Amino acid sequence: MEDRAKVIKFSKNSKVEIGIIPGHFATSHSHVNFYVDLTSIKTSMKMARETAKELGSLFNTTHIDTVICLEGTEILGAFVAEYLSGAGINVDKDINVITPEINMNNQMIFRDNVQKKIWGKDVLLIISSASTGKSINRAIDCLQYYSGSLVGVGAIFSAIDEIHGISVKSIFTEDDMPQYINCLPAECPLCAGGKKVDALVNSFGYSKL
Repeated sequence: MEDRAKVIKFSKNSKVEIGIIPGHFATSHSHVNFYVDLTSIKTSMKMARETAKELGSLFNTTHIDTVICLEGTEILGAFVAEYLSGAGINVDKDINVITPEINMNNQMIFRDNVQKKIWGKDVLLIISSASTGKSINRAIDCLQYYSGSLVGVGAIFSAIDEIHGISVKSIFTEDDMPQYINCLPAECPLCAGGKKVDALVNSFGYSKL
């Protein structure tokens, strides 16, 4: 499977790149024909910083109090906060960076000691990949519990442009992957064609079958 891997560089900054592997992959709620490897951006300090400059620049005119990081984007989220505090309307501001806990019911929750970072705050959500928007929806529900206001969503890769009227801004889009497929398992053309699933994928990576 790995021998099919390709590298895609961001058109505006060649220091930012992702890997893609064509095939047949199953997420928890959909089937896709590309595995998008975001490992380097999530783990490399230098690449995360470069990515944060590009992603942060998309929110220069958005007032932000708190950055919430999902799917292993804590390093990226911290650099985004650093960038925002040095540019635009958030200059010299101390921006909070937090991560939700996932309970046994697969709900996002925040403990009492960090709820004050959300209550009445303008929140930027950072997510690694947005294919269907389900994770973003779950975050929106969570923020309603804690009276936080979602003012933007930033993603490394996204196949959607907006959700519930909120713009989803990303570095890479499905336009970077010609003939990108993202569908319900029951509607998957690859399954219908008898193609075996190559791997199960989630925000941590992939497990080959």
